[in-house]
Amino acid sequence: MKMLVLGAGLQGSACAFDLLDNPRVDVVTIADLYPERLPAFLLTRSDARLNPVTVNVKDHAAVSSLMQRHDGVMSALPYYFNGPMAKLAVAAESHFADLGGNTEIAFEQQKLDSVARENNISVIPDCGLAPGMINILASEGIRRLDHTDSVKCYVGGLPQDPEPPLNYQIVYSLEGALDYYTTPSFVLRDGRLVQVDALSELEQVEFPKPLETLEAFHTAGGISTMPWQYEGKVATMEYKTLRYPGHMAIMRPIRELGLLDLDSTEVKGQRVVPRDVFIATVEPRLRKPEGQDLVALRVVVAGTTAGARRAIRWRLVDYYDAKRGISAMMRTTGYSLSITGQMQVDGRITARGVQMPGDAVPFGAYVTELAARGVVIEEL
Repeated sequence: MKMLVLGAGLQGSACAFDLLDNPRVDVVTIADLYPERLPAFLLTRSDARLNPVTVNVKDHAAVSSLMQRHDGVMSALPYYFNGPMAKLAVAAESHFADLGGNTEIAFEQQKLDSVARENNISVIPDCGLAPGMINILASEGIRRLDHTDSVKCYVGGLPQDPEPPLNYQIVYSLEGALDYYTTPSFVLRDGRLVQVDALSELEQVEFPKPLETLEAFHTAGGISTMPWQYEGKVATMEYKTLRYPGHMAIMRPIRELGLLDLDSTEVKGQRVVPRDVFIATVEPRLRKPEGQDLVALRVVVAGTTAGARRAIRWRLVDYYDAKRGISAMMRTTGYSLSITGQMQVDGRITARGVQMPGDAVPFGAYVTELAARGVVIEEL
């Protein structure tokens, strides 16, 4: 198997690292504008199969040429590149998966379905943690029930040692996190598709010690296209982000004061974007290179089987890999992308065309692959 990873950031590098653990993978090309910036856990890995290359993904001819020489493409690029990258992969007849994170782009990618089928190609958007892992779990829960009443998904990337005032550290992109905090979330209520405000409807979710009580609130994009897919079929479906208690009480006023706005304003004769200033000011305080993270997940699918009430529950708490220096967010997100890409190429994913992860990825094999990497999803 010849595998191409687009993007040499933390998630792409984790994906490449995981691909190299499979002896059936012949080459792992990781393409980025600055491939020399690979993280230490990948740079120090002595493996002749790893092939870093310099490429500007805006150069579609160069990207297409790379894709044509690989069996599978895994995109860990910012979400706004995934539409054109998927189109290039279909034309190059190479399987494609991405981390996604923007539902509108996933809908755009679905328009490639007929061409992907003609080219015998699998395209799977949104293959990270949320969206991604939770969609696979939620879809499995729905399949196990005769009738599903509610689907509730919770995910959070958190520091193991929280520090006030936010009790948060950057585990992927602060810009991306703020997008989720400012974009309304689509949910199902009484089977109807509705929008709810981000940073709203606070609730408490219990985990085993040492986490115990976390808070949860709405954020956008976590379950991707599932609310549209199950409109009229499931009464309640929603996704919430998990944080340590008190986080929302700080972030919501920050948003309401306009500090996360994208419209520029004049400050002392200069036009500035409030969110850009906020990120520049806050990011150094939240980026903790020595900080170790964790990922907490809970999915609850409730309904009936043979007329009897039933609830299917999954839980995950994954921790920073201190031996390798790989964060829990990278393990749950980058490894998920790698597993999906490998299944596309080795034939365990048989579907062709554009399919979402909950429909295309085989549940049992996926959970088993994660467990082999120490990412253990418990069914409660």
